[in-house]
Order: sequence, then C-alpha cells, then structure tokens
Amino acid sequence: MMVKGIQIQICGLVSQRWIQKPRAFSSLSFSPIPHPNPYSKLLPTKTIVRRVRFAPFHASSTPLPSAGNVRHIKFCQWCGGSTKHDIPEGEEKFRAICTVCGKIAYQNPKMVVGCLVEHDNKVLLCKRNIQPSHGLWTLPAGYLEIGESAVDGAIRETREEANADVEVISPFAQLDIPLIGQIYLIFLAKLKKPHFSPGPESSACQLFPLDDIPFNSLSFSSMVVTLSLYVEDIKTGKLKFHYGTINKRYFLPNSRLFFLNLLYCLVFEGRTLFYM
Repeated sequence: MMVKGIQIQICGLVSQRWIQKPRAFSSLSFSPIPHPNPYSKLLPTKTIVRRVRFAPFHASSTPLPSAGNVRHIKFCQWCGGSTKHDIPEGEEKFRAICTVCGKIAYQNPKMVVGCLVEHDNKVLLCKRNIQPSHGLWTLPAGYLEIGESAVDGAIRETREEANADVEVISPFAQLDIPLIGQIYLIFLAKLKKPHFSPGPESSACQLFPLDDIPFNSLSFSSMVVTLSLYVEDIKTGKLKFHYGTINKRYFLPNSRLFFLNLLYCLVFEGRTLFYM
C-alpha cells in the first residue's frame, strides 16, 4: 500500500502526515530465520538457542531500568575545565559536572535512519566497506544529521551508500537500543529508477529475493530484527509499523568478556524474550 507523506507548515512548524487508513501497532510476531553465531565455539556446550514469537506490544507507564553506557567526560565542552562525576541536585543519574563553570554535560541517544528499499519483490542490501561489521550486509542507514528530518536523512544515507534515489513510502520500524544509546528508524521505500551502485562506504549492493536474504551475514542485530519483521509481514500479506526495544547483553566465557552482537533480547509487555 502506497503511503504519501505530506508536509504541513503552520506558524513555522512543519509536520508530516502519512495518508493512509489508521492501523494498529504491530504484534511483532515473527519466527526469526536461524543464523549461525560466529562466537558459537565460545559458548558453553549446553547453551540452548531459543526462537521466540513476540507477543503484542502494549505501552506501559512502568519505566525500564537504564542500561546505557555513559561516556566518561573528563573536560568541559564549554570552558575546557576538568569535570567531576556526581548526581546533580534534583536528578537521579550521574552526570559530568564542570568544576569551573558548573555546567552539566547531558548525553543523549543518537538516531540512526535508513531505508528498506523494495523493488520487484526484492530488498536492497549493501555490503559494508567500513568498520564495524566490515564485509557484512546491511540496509542503507546511518546517523541523522543536524538540520534534516528523519525522512531526509534516510534518503541521504541510501544515496550515499547505494547511489540510489528513493521515494519513502511509510515508516516501518523503530528499534530502541538503550545499551549503546541508539534509536533506529527504518522507512519502507521504493527505487525511483532501477539504478544503484556501491558508495564509498559499501563494497557491493544487491537486490535479494526474500528467500535469499543473507541472515547469517547481516551486520547488526537491528538488521536481523527489521528484515525478519519484513519477511513475516510479507508472508501474512499485511505490512505494519513495528516498535520494540533491543536490549543487548554481555556474555563471559572462559573469564574473558566478549560482546555478542547477535545475542540480544526484546522486551514486550514487561517480558524479556531472548533470541540468539
């Protein structure tokens, strides 16, 4: 279903409406396609791989515990003075407070925007030519920049990584990753012209039929989730907007700390559902 974005400007405020019939939030129900874990040799021999079907999402007023990594700031970004880390009066979290000017450095999540480009029942993926996840496949996506809307950023990233001009159809998924301070906003899009090629950050670009999506070679857990949701939606014949939280976890085998990018869980309805 085509959804057209319309910008409305009132008293300097620009809003964007997606013209379509009202629809509910996604049930986020899907059976992820299994993929091998590159760290499987490090896992205990009795590790159980769980595949889950996600329950319907309902917003809750109960806040989830904060798990984000806070960057240690040593110097004030305003005056250059040294900082101390303390809980400011009236707040609950440790902040970097300048010992000279007294200003507080607040750290906020970064937004990653991108496009899930559909063409002839295929999806466009780019092979990363940079770290992290060099050589793995991803949707064209990147950090939103100051001065651009989420849609503009997603279109720009697609042009930069795949040299493709696209038209955004509708929002598809928002995935929050508190541990690393990122919010993914992925839009469904279509090619304006059937032309694409690798940009500087990509070594290859390719249209993949749904059955050939390289789930065992995807760059990030956010890509696994997004594409799995898309495949399930196509199978059910109804594309929906999806929202969820990816809570990455750390695993400690043999007294050494390894971060498993493909080990993650999603939290819905107050339950933590693991998938490896």
